[in-house]
Amino acid sequence: MTDADEAVPEVSPEAAVGKVAAGTPLIDVREQSEWDVSHAPDAHLIPLGELESRLSELPRDREILVICQSGMRSERAVQFLRRSGFDAATVPGGMVAWSAVGGEIDSSSQDHP
Repeated sequence: MTDADEAVPEVSPEAAVGKVAAGTPLIDVREQSEWDVSHAPDAHLIPLGELESRLSELPRDREILVICQSGMRSERAVQFLRRSGFDAATVPGGMVAWSAVGGEIDSSSQDHP
């Protein structure tokens, strides 16, 4: 089975907003420049290209939600994380969908994780 054939678990943007508010980790796999424009205040930035080298920063004992701008990078990240033994799900539609359902957005360019 190839990556393209794997079903990627999803958590709807509406459900993701609630889960993150309740403490579920949200990993943003966009680049620093995208994060600087806007991000979910409770998210943790780990750009997709750094994910493999930063796995030790992620909890293995609970679900992790992954978000990007529109959903493509987060799907790839979730596939990788699941192969690495993590319970991960993507937020389909990414930050676009997060914002559309009323998810909180921080657009302060000086707020770095």
